[in-house]
Amino acid sequence: MTYSTIVISSGHGLKVRGASGIIDEVEEARRVTETLADALRFRGVDVITFHDDKSTSQSQNLWTITDFHNAQDRDLDISVHFNAFEQRSQPVGTEVWYVTQADLAKHLSAAMASVGFIDRGAKYSNGLHFLNQTVMPSVLLEVCFVDSQADCDIYIDNFEAICEALADELAGGGAEQRAPKQFIAEGMVSWFGGPDDKTGVSPSEGLAFIYTTEDQPTLFLSYQPEGTTGLARRLNPEQPYVACRWPYTSETKAQWREVLLHEMALVYAPKTGKSIKCFPADWGPHEEKTGRAADISPSAMEYLEISTDDDVIVTFPCTNRY
Repeated sequence: MTYSTIVISSGHGLKVRGASGIIDEVEEARRVTETLADALRFRGVDVITFHDDKSTSQSQNLWTITDFHNAQDRDLDISVHFNAFEQRSQPVGTEVWYVTQADLAKHLSAAMASVGFIDRGAKYSNGLHFLNQTVMPSVLLEVCFVDSQADCDIYIDNFEAICEALADELAGGGAEQRAPKQFIAEGMVSWFGGPDDKTGVSPSEGLAFIYTTEDQPTLFLSYQPEGTTGLARRLNPEQPYVACRWPYTSETKAQWREVLLHEMALVYAPKTGKSIKCFPADWGPHEEKTGRAADISPSAMEYLEISTDDDVIVTFPCTNRY
């Protein structure tokens, strides 16, 4: 099953601490919560996160967390915790607690165990406040044991991979169907789009994943250029936009579309050392035919102080790499 909206909260709180050993439960649960949320958003899932910074008692903390979850419109609730028992060097493992979500708990535990944890599997409990009081389907993750040196070593070495594996399971389809964490295109560039692009795009040519001007209103002129009907000619050449061969397939296009409409790409020009954030606007160009890795807007070309067939590096989603 896939989920359109998930609420994730970290266990315990800033003033109501959890387990502490080689690593600290509250600190690490917050890291996992936010990193997992980002990984899910990149896969097109809406995520709301919560951390309790105000409660001063265990009872207040438990109700603050579940009250927050129950106030949201969502499909699934997740609470992130870390386990503890006694200080030891041996591995202990990872597990996921549930009341109704046995299959999901099993798969999430296996996903975390894929990095090297012992898989303790799905654990049923009817005595956990979070699972009992959230009104939507819910699971409680116990990522690993904070007092096991072996567990902590695995966790520290594989932090990103743990969050990615969980996101794969929750977003559906597994690793082969998700958008990669980062896409990079390097090579020559040209410009495209707008009323003056009378050779690169036809008067009726549309855009690959932008279907109406409402999808990305910032990118378009307020009028349709005379003699044209397609969105490619309606692009505003004064806006920064970019087209690349984004690596989606027919099966992953819908997922990629959500990401492309909500993230920026960074276009860097090695020749001038300048970079600009651009809106993804289309799929292309055909590198085998044109020898080019990207097409960008005329204004982006001007800002970067480059010309057709100069080299660029496109990074998506945008990072501070350059």
